[in-house]
Amino acid sequence: MAFSWILFRYLALRLTIGMAVVGGCLTGLIFLIDFVELLRTFAAKSDVPFSALLGLSLMKTPYLMEQVLPFVVLFGAIFTFMQLTRNSELVVVRASGVSVWQFLAPSIMVALTFGIFIVTIYNPMSSTLYSQYEEQKSRYVSTNSSFLKVSPDGIWLRQGNADALVVLHALNVKDRATILEDVIVFRFAKAEIENDEGEYELEWISRIDADRATLKEGYWSVENANVTIKEQPAVFRQETRIETYLTKEQIQDSFASPDTISFWNLPQFIRLAEGAGFSAVPHRLHWHRVFSVPLLLCAMVLIAASFSLRLTRLGGVGKLILAGVLFGFFLYFASDVTRALGLSGNLPVIWAAWAPTVIAMLLGLATLFHLEDG
Repeated sequence: MAFSWILFRYLALRLTIGMAVVGGCLTGLIFLIDFVELLRTFAAKSDVPFSALLGLSLMKTPYLMEQVLPFVVLFGAIFTFMQLTRNSELVVVRASGVSVWQFLAPSIMVALTFGIFIVTIYNPMSSTLYSQYEEQKSRYVSTNSSFLKVSPDGIWLRQGNADALVVLHALNVKDRATILEDVIVFRFAKAEIENDEGEYELEWISRIDADRATLKEGYWSVENANVTIKEQPAVFRQETRIETYLTKEQIQDSFASPDTISFWNLPQFIRLAEGAGFSAVPHRLHWHRVFSVPLLLCAMVLIAASFSLRLTRLGGVGKLILAGVLFGFFLYFASDVTRALGLSGNLPVIWAAWAPTVIAMLLGLATLFHLEDG
């Protein structure tokens, strides 16, 4: 029997509505929980305005929603398929000669399209907002800050406190940015601006051009340095020191989180990071996990169908739905386990990223083959 495009559009629309309902409910719930947590975290800081906390929560919510998208598709598909079963629409469709694979084609197409949208458009947006969230939050939770940025023109390292700011730029780095070559160091003084937002302006103090800077215990050892101080002539020094509170571990922790980098920018960032001597395993793993999202969402549709498409006359529908929900949570925790194995190096990055998706896809297909064609 030829599959009707009217039926195709109808089933696709039903799943889209189901996903929208579940997604809307989860978005509101996640936003509320995160906002309450921010209020609790900043309860002792009276200088943080309510509007700032609201903005922080709004910037973080898209990132949090990206983490639960498989559940949105899973629960949305279960909700949709159960409605079709309860209204006997599934019985009519199956009686007209439509196979389960034809019936699921619209849902799989919706999940695949939604996954592609997540990877290509939503992820860059959410990663940008999450990066702004991390930057804004650091202004309120700590007076000291450190920031490491890898770019095509070298590495930028910022260290500062309430009174001063030091920015280091190096064309080449070794040993995970603890040895900098072709270094330029800028030192600024902070002058507060009189307003209620705690902003400040920077005043340039000095500049150092050097061949090398090496991180020691509590300071940078700068070699062959030309030191230029404001309103004074340049002076050459064989060695000079720049005080720092940074350690090798803190520099590594300041390395940009993969969650704050767009899917499109990750490959270039990985190349630059590895060239700078950093391990880019978390970023490679994150890139593959994002890339696998479209297939993972399709797998969620198959899993939902496996646990909710059985006719009510067969009984045990409630148990099947519960089993589907439990499987979704099991897959979530299994994904965390494979991620941990990938980060530790006990599992290849590709296996760690794609294993949950492949397992879910195979289980969904095997269950449907058994229930419908077995």
